[in-house]
Amino acid sequence: MAKAGNVAKATNIEDRLDASVWKICSVAMLGSFLSQLDATVVNVSLSSLAAELHSSLSVIQWVTSGYLLALALMLPLNGWLVDRIGAKSLYLWCFSTFTVSSMLCGMAWSAHALVGFRVLQGMSGGLLAPMAQMMLAKAAGKHMARVMGYGALPVMLGPILGPVIAGAILQHASWRWLFYVNLPVGVLAIILAAMFLPSDEGETRRRDLDLAGLALLSPGLVLFLYGSDHLQERTGVATMAVGLALLLVFLAMASRKGDRALIDLRLFKGKVFPVSARTQFLSNGIMFAAQMLIPYYLLSMSGRTPSAVGWMMAPLGLGMVCSYPMMGRLTKRFGIRRVSAAGAALATIGTLPFVYLAGHGLVTTVLEATLFVRGIGLGAIGIPSLTAAYSSVPKRDLPMATTSLNIVQRIGGPTLTTLCATFLAWRMQAGGNALPGAFRDAFVLLCGLHVLLLVSALGLPYSIGEKLENEEADAVAESLSE
Repeated sequence: MAKAGNVAKATNIEDRLDASVWKICSVAMLGSFLSQLDATVVNVSLSSLAAELHSSLSVIQWVTSGYLLALALMLPLNGWLVDRIGAKSLYLWCFSTFTVSSMLCGMAWSAHALVGFRVLQGMSGGLLAPMAQMMLAKAAGKHMARVMGYGALPVMLGPILGPVIAGAILQHASWRWLFYVNLPVGVLAIILAAMFLPSDEGETRRRDLDLAGLALLSPGLVLFLYGSDHLQERTGVATMAVGLALLLVFLAMASRKGDRALIDLRLFKGKVFPVSARTQFLSNGIMFAAQMLIPYYLLSMSGRTPSAVGWMMAPLGLGMVCSYPMMGRLTKRFGIRRVSAAGAALATIGTLPFVYLAGHGLVTTVLEATLFVRGIGLGAIGIPSLTAAYSSVPKRDLPMATTSLNIVQRIGGPTLTTLCATFLAWRMQAGGNALPGAFRDAFVLLCGLHVLLLVSALGLPYSIGEKLENEEADAVAESLSE
């Protein structure tokens, strides 16, 4: 009887989430939200900014490009900085710099000044999203899928709300409020981070910075991402090739250096982490490729305006928002592999109708239902695979794992988008600009990528890993003994 009572007590302790986890989650959500929001908030504002600052569109577009490239530039430093100064100190520095640079962006007196301040903002914002992931993974433990399901919502809401907030500001106030709006949120986040984040000064360790690796990886990422976004230009192809070459040289060098490298590639020698990373690469890449392909199809074949196409794409985001909060309960009941594979299968089913629509004409009700199903499927892949990845490494390696996964995610988007865009252009040229056939073949390719994603998801583990489960069991036993 006493034994049964102890088992029930252990189960309750295991299932109960400490209030400190939700406090850390609130801080992490603010970081993710602002980072994602600022990546999109100026996209609909470029023409207004060009007019207000008396600049050309080719110069003012660097307000967006400079921010995104600065994100990629700083990403490789995440793991090293966490090891050197600790997660809490780094997060406070990043948010403080992000808030100050937001104020400077609002005070910018010229286009070039605004671009410079946006680069500074991007350098600090580039660490907010991976830091948020790492803090959630570290605090949530065995409840990672549940906590990250809620923590990922701002990542979805930021890109959705960005254009809406920007449109309202430009209609009723000065463009400077595009950046001033960050100030109260930034100050709140700094206060909450100081109050809620646990001190980790004792976990810091002295590790020399791999300068050679940094000189290869950061420019390689920036050049690769910039080149993939400018493939229609001859210089874009050359830039992407140089970036890829730098990344390959970095991989060769890092494989020899081991834990002295900027990114410890030994993480990819385990059984779970490389499968999770591959799933993240394909999932992120497919999502970005479809965000290019589907709107382009709707604009070309339906004759709708860009704003109308934006509303037509809304069911996709709605489906993802609906699936995220359920990830904790679903993975606990069915396991990581089944949930992620079911999501991949559902996303494939939600993509197949586009092959038919491309050849037979657009049916709005079919489009909306298909996008919603596809959104639910995609939303069920990312969090379980992230949970598997973070659960497969020791806590001391979480900063390195976070950096590695975020780099893999960022490379996946432009890689598969470039593949689909190049294939579509080739089919349009080979078919004499016959749009229906070209789009049909491009959607067939996208479905093929979905099948690869399904195969990868089937390789994920069923549970979140024996190592973490043993740590949680020890914690439960210790609490019972007290």
